[in-house]
Amino acid sequence: MKQDFQEICKKLNISPSITRKQIYNYLDGHRTHPTVDEIYHDLVVDLHTLSKTTVYNVLKLFIQHNLVNVINTTENEKRYEINDMKHSHFLCKICNKLYDIPQVTLSYDKNKLSGFSIEGEQVTLIGICPDCMKQKNIN
Repeated sequence: MKQDFQEICKKLNISPSITRKQIYNYLDGHRTHPTVDEIYHDLVVDLHTLSKTTVYNVLKLFIQHNLVNVINTTENEKRYEINDMKHSHFLCKICNKLYDIPQVTLSYDKNKLSGFSIEGEQVTLIGICPDCMKQKNIN
């Protein structure tokens, strides 16, 4: 059962402001890995005083508390998602859609990374999605 935003905030000792709740609910309801621009554009209609800076700040807070993941795509754009399950991503180089896929694990020699502290991994596979392959008649 999904936790209520108020409960999440209480656990993390952060204020459950209306803006934070709206951004969290937006991400929860839009599992499309939106950008800051998309979040801002869709929410400013109801939150007239919303700024892009506020969206960035709220996302930064959520990332610090491990509520949200940031996904860096190859186009130097960042996308965001609720951090609720382990998975990897597939980025279609034609339509630019980002798909959730089962988690892909990396193997690496820890001895060759001496002195580094690995805190996480992000795997994004890049290629052509089934819809674009169909449209372009690619086998």
